[in-house]
Amino acid sequence: MELREISLENLHSQEFPDQKPENPFKAGFRRSIKDILEIGLVSIVLFLGINAVSARIRVESVSMQPTLFAGNFVVVNKLAYHFGEPSRGDIIVFHFPPNPELDPYIKRVIGLPGERVLVADGKVFVNGAAISEPYLEAQTLQGGEWEVPQDSLFVMGDNRNNSSDSRAWGMVPLDMVIGKAFVVYWPPEKWDLLSMSYAIAAEP
Repeated sequence: MELREISLENLHSQEFPDQKPENPFKAGFRRSIKDILEIGLVSIVLFLGINAVSARIRVESVSMQPTLFAGNFVVVNKLAYHFGEPSRGDIIVFHFPPNPELDPYIKRVIGLPGERVLVADGKVFVNGAAISEPYLEAQTLQGGEWEVPQDSLFVMGDNRNNSSDSRAWGMVPLDMVIGKAFVVYWPPEKWDLLSMSYAIAAEP
């Protein structure tokens, strides 16, 4: 019997013919699509992460002038009070207590839980001591006296005589606070850090 040597190379070439090289255009297109999808996924993750810890709001009223003007955009730290307590002078964003379905409000913290707030003779007193408010342009005319519950805050606008605040509709429960406003980012010429320039302290 005659045996013939079979070339593995020939066998391979017969069973698996050489494939044509991939079109460079198609390969590049697939890589581009993959890169776009990866960038999109990363962008979505970053967007969701940023939204989980912060919010961006547009100031709609004049009640916080001259600190904030209508049309200003601010960044709100939603985690600020998960790791700390509100301080006097903080500018906070919160759900409007009489109607939480309305757009959020933005005001300055004046009275803390358990404190007594008195507005008289154009000044604000907390627990009997006048507080320093260098951000005001006019004296506070609308007076009164309030006790702040342990679970709430007393807030007022910086435009003290043109502000609907705790003097009119009461306290802000702590669980209605969205977060602490900490920077104005728009318009660019109004860029500023908030609640950083003023240390509101009771005068001796």
